[in-house]
Amino acid sequence: MRNSLGPLLRRGMVGVFSLASLWAPGGPAAAAPAMPTTSTAPTASTPSPAPVAAEAESLAFTQRYRALQHGGIVRAANSSITCRRPVERSAASCPAAREGRAATNDDNDDFEMFYIDVDNDPNTYNSSRAEVRPPSGARVSYARLYWGGNLRVGEQKPPKDNGRVLIAEPGGQYKEVLADTVVGHRVAHGADAFQASADVTSLVRSSGAGAYTVAQVNVAMGHSAAGAWGGWTLMVAYEKESEPLRHLAMWDGFDPLGPGGDRTVRLPGMTFPKGAEGRAGLVAYNGDRGRTGGSFTLSAGGLTTRLADGANPRDDVLNSTISEPGRTAPGRTPAYPNTLGYDSDVFELDKGLRHGGDRLDFRLVSPRDTAWAGALFVAVDAKR
Repeated sequence: MRNSLGPLLRRGMVGVFSLASLWAPGGPAAAAPAMPTTSTAPTASTPSPAPVAAEAESLAFTQRYRALQHGGIVRAANSSITCRRPVERSAASCPAAREGRAATNDDNDDFEMFYIDVDNDPNTYNSSRAEVRPPSGARVSYARLYWGGNLRVGEQKPPKDNGRVLIAEPGGQYKEVLADTVVGHRVAHGADAFQASADVTSLVRSSGAGAYTVAQVNVAMGHSAAGAWGGWTLMVAYEKESEPLRHLAMWDGFDPLGPGGDRTVRLPGMTFPKGAEGRAGLVAYNGDRGRTGGSFTLSAGGLTTRLADGANPRDDVLNSTISEPGRTAPGRTPAYPNTLGYDSDVFELDKGLRHGGDRLDFRLVSPRDTAWAGALFVAVDAKR
C-alpha cells in the first residue's frame, strides 16, 4: 500500500475537550464532543497553517471517555523508532535487542536509534502499522489516537510539530490529525518528552477493522544518555449487544515518574459483581527492559493485585512491550517484541475483581526518573 501525501493530504482536525474535572457522570456515555470542520487539501511542500493545541509540562490523569454499555475496548499500537547499531561496547547486537533475545544491555541508550518507516512513501520519515479488530457486527462508540516520544537525542526536533501526525485507514490515504487537547511536554533529565492525542471516532467508525498506519510522529533519532523512544496507540470503544454489559473508560494525562515515584488513577462509580472479568490497557514512555522495580497494581473490593503476565513481569512492567495478555500483540508491522522505550500493554484483571466492588484504583510505579505515564483504558463487567 502506498500512502501518498501531496494533494491527497487532508486535515483531520476534531473537537476540543476540557480537562476540567476528574469524573463527569451524567449519562450512559461521556466523551469529547466533535467540532465541525472543513476539509482542505494542502500539498506536502506548502502545508496550510492550522492551530495546534497548547502545551503544559504535566497533565494530571483525567477521564476522557466513559460508557456503560454492552461492548468493550480494543486497541492497536506500534513504536516509531528502533535501534540501528550498538554504541556501547557491552551492548547486544541490534537484531538481538529488538527481538528480545539479548541477555543484557538492550535499552535504547545503548544504541544509535533510527526511524521505522514501512510505507514506502518518500514524503514520510517514520511510519508504522498495526491492526485494530473490533468484533464483527460491533459499532464503534469512540476512538482516540495517542502519540508521543522524545524530541532530544542526537538531534532536537521542533516542539511546534508535537500536535500533528498522519494516519491512514485500512487501504486509505494519509490524513493529517491535529491534537484537540492540551499537549503534555516536559524537558527533564536529558529528555524532551511529549504526548498528544486526538478524537478519531469518525475515521475509525467509517473505516472499520484493519491495519492503520501512523506516520510523522515527532520523535528524534540518534544516541544520548536519555535514549530515543516514541510510538502511538489507537484506543477504540465499541458497542455490541451480544457482549456483557461493561463499564468502559479511557483516562489520559502526562505524568513524569521519578525513581520510586508513583501515579494513582482512581475510577469511582464502577460497580462490578463478584467474579467479574475485565481488562486494562496502559501506555507509558521510556521504560527499560530488565530494570526491575516497576509495577502496576489494581486495588478493588479490598484486594490489591500486582498485574503481571508472560509479557510483563510483576517487577518489570515498563519493559518496552506492546502486548495482549501474556503475549506480544499480533498484527503489527514491524512486530518487534522489544520496542526499546515504548509500552502499550493490555492486562487481564480477573484475579483482582473476584470480591466485587464499586471502584478501581490503579497505581503505576517506575524505577526510572525519565519515564512518563500517558494513558489508561478499562473495560470491566458491570453489576446488573
